[in-house]
Amino acid sequence: MARTPCLCLRPSPFRPSPDPLMSRFTARARTGSGGVQPGPRPCLAAFLLLALMLQGCAGGGPPGSSSPSPASSQATDGKAGPAAPLWRPSPTDSWQWQLTGTVDGTVEADIYDVDFETTSPEELGVLKQDGRRLICYFSSGSREEYRGDAAEFPPAVLGRPMDGWPGEQWLDIRQTDVLLPIMAARMDACAAKGYDAVEPDNVDGYRNETGFPLTAADQLAYNRALAELAHSRGLSVALKNDMDQIPELVRYFDFAINEECVRYAECNLYQPFVDTGKAVLHVEYVGTVDFCAEARHHGLSSMLKPLDLGASRQPC
Repeated sequence: MARTPCLCLRPSPFRPSPDPLMSRFTARARTGSGGVQPGPRPCLAAFLLLALMLQGCAGGGPPGSSSPSPASSQATDGKAGPAAPLWRPSPTDSWQWQLTGTVDGTVEADIYDVDFETTSPEELGVLKQDGRRLICYFSSGSREEYRGDAAEFPPAVLGRPMDGWPGEQWLDIRQTDVLLPIMAARMDACAAKGYDAVEPDNVDGYRNETGFPLTAADQLAYNRALAELAHSRGLSVALKNDMDQIPELVRYFDFAINEECVRYAECNLYQPFVDTGKAVLHVEYVGTVDFCAEARHHGLSSMLKPLDLGASRQPC
């Protein structure tokens, strides 16, 4: 959420402060051998007032920076924001995306994007030891019946089945009071396991037949809330697809992940990420690596993979 800008002015000559804390301080009398003594002298009070003004004007970077600002450093569940800067992938980093099978840690890639639940601690440990950066994959726009927390989704938030994905249903993302605590718990698990970033998937439900009358505004609000949850846990966050909303969301997300923008002639939509120096991790599923020249032209970090997202990979 954007902060209200602080209007920092030069301090004027001291006048009694209307601030309640300052008023209590200046009104308090000190008792000594001579009885009641006056409060702080004007020069001291002026100094304290100036300190309070400067504290109010202090803050983080401009709205939309990935590191949470004081006004947005608390997530929906009230957790405090991180002090350390977030890791963000470089546009030139290579990546591997594996969601099925035993993770192959021998793939030469700077970044591994793996499943938040099925990837073992041992697999993660080997990857971290080898200096890999880790992205934690989970779906934030659908319920998968095989997940360990599947029972936490009440029937009221479950929509139509997702085409081509048995056992998976769209979610009513308007019900944030139900969904965000579940997503927060998933991100807590990602952070505890040592991941550096999260990939919330299926964040474009408003453009699909979900069974709910979702609007673009609903999707923007939900996606921004997901980004805030991630940042408050010290995790960077990827915008997965949802290309039509990139202009409104690029400031909230640290990098992007795209599927098949070359095939569908959509890679130019990622220019806002490229222009701000943010990585776009890209995958194609069909054909050969002939697409690589176009991907490089758009500033993408790309590879060809089979649709089952196993270990096989042909990088550009």
